[in-house]
Amino acid sequence: MNAEHDHGPGRFGRPADGIGDDRRALDWYVDDLLDRGIRRIHVFAWRDLADVDAGGSEVHADEFMSRWADRGLDVLHRTSSAVGLPTVDRRNGYDVVRRGSRYSVFPRAITSELSRRMGRSDAVVEIWNGVPWFTPVWCRRPKITMLHHVHGPMWAQILPGPLAAFGRTLETRIAPPFYRRGLTVTPSDATRDELLDLGFRPDRVIAVPNGVDPFFCPGGPKTNHPSIVAVGRLAPVKRFELVIDAAIEARRTVPELQLSIIGDGPLRDELLRRVDRAGASDWITLHGHIERTDLVAHYRRAWLVVSGSLAEGWGLSLTEGAACGTPAVATDINGHRSSVLAGTTGVLASEERLGGAIADVLLDDDLRRALTDAALQRASQLTWDASALGLTRCLHAEVLRSGPHQR
Repeated sequence: MNAEHDHGPGRFGRPADGIGDDRRALDWYVDDLLDRGIRRIHVFAWRDLADVDAGGSEVHADEFMSRWADRGLDVLHRTSSAVGLPTVDRRNGYDVVRRGSRYSVFPRAITSELSRRMGRSDAVVEIWNGVPWFTPVWCRRPKITMLHHVHGPMWAQILPGPLAAFGRTLETRIAPPFYRRGLTVTPSDATRDELLDLGFRPDRVIAVPNGVDPFFCPGGPKTNHPSIVAVGRLAPVKRFELVIDAAIEARRTVPELQLSIIGDGPLRDELLRRVDRAGASDWITLHGHIERTDLVAHYRRAWLVVSGSLAEGWGLSLTEGAACGTPAVATDINGHRSSVLAGTTGVLASEERLGGAIADVLLDDDLRRALTDAALQRASQLTWDASALGLTRCLHAEVLRSGPHQR
C-alpha cells in the first residue's frame, strides 16, 4: 500500500503528495473513498438541522455532510420525524429521511437499513446522542461513531427517575462494550477522557475539534455599557436560570450591566417569570429566535458571551462569540474546557462563582482585551473544513482497515 494511503487513527498527517490546505486534503480523501467504491453513506442521527430542537450536534452533521455531498458522495441523513417537516427532504446536496418518533426512529431506521428500503450504503456514520444506534451489532460495512458528549447528569433533567437511571446505565455500562473496537470521534479531549474512563480504547477514540463558520467575524463597536449575551435552546440542560441569577449577582458591582438571551424553547415562560420576579425586565431581555445576521450583531456588541450549561459536547456559542471578538465566561464543564482555553480565551468558573467571574472580567479592561485577542486568534484556527477533514480521515482509515470494499 502506498504511504500516502496509510493513515490509521492517530496518524492524521496530510496526504504524502504534499496537499497543503484543508479543502484540498478533503478533496483527496473523498476522491480516494470514491475510487475505493465508497459512494453512498448513510448518517444516522436523532434529529436533523431543521428540527425545532436542533443544536450544535445538528450543525456539526450538516457541515460535514454538505461538504461530502459537494465532493460527490451520495449522503442520506436518517432521522426522526418532526412537526411541520416533510418525511423526505433535501438540504445542501444530501437527502433527509424523517420517519418515526424520537424513540421509534431507532428500530424503524435499523429495520429499513437492514432491508435496504433506503437503498444500499457503502459506509455508515452513527451520531450517538444519548441513545445509541448499536451499529457495531448490525452493520458490517465501514463505519464510525460520532459522540459529542457523555450525557451524565443530563439524564435526570430529561427523563423521570427510573428512566434516567436506565439512560445512565445504557450510556455508561450496556453500550460501551459494543463500541470499544470501533472508531469513535468526539469534538473534545475532555469527552475523549470521559470515554476512556468508560473503557473505550485510547487508540480507538479520536478528538476532532468543531469549527466556526466564517460568517461569525468581528465588526462594529461594543455597547457603551457592560453587556453580556447567552445563546442556546431554552431547555433545562442549558441552565439559563443560572445565567440570569449570575447576571443579577454581577450587576451588584457592575450597575449598568445588561443581559441578552437569544433562543427559544420550553422554559421561555418560566425564565420570563424569573426575570419579572427579580424586577430585572428593564435590563434582561429574552429575544427568542432571531436571524443569523442579528445573532452576529449581538455577539459583536456584547462584552462577554456567557453559558451556564450543565453539559456540552463543545459549546458552539462560545466559539462563535470568540470569532466575533467576544470572550467567554462559562461554567467549568468538560465541553467548555475545549471550546474555551481557561484564562486565555475566556474564564471558566463553578456555578457558585459564575456571577463573580462575570463581574471580574467586565471590570478589568486589560484582562478583557487580552482574552479578546486570544479568543479571536483561537477561533481563526477552528474551521469546519478542518473539522470535516478530521472526520473524513477517520472514515477513510476505517475503510482501509476493513479491506477491499464489497458492494
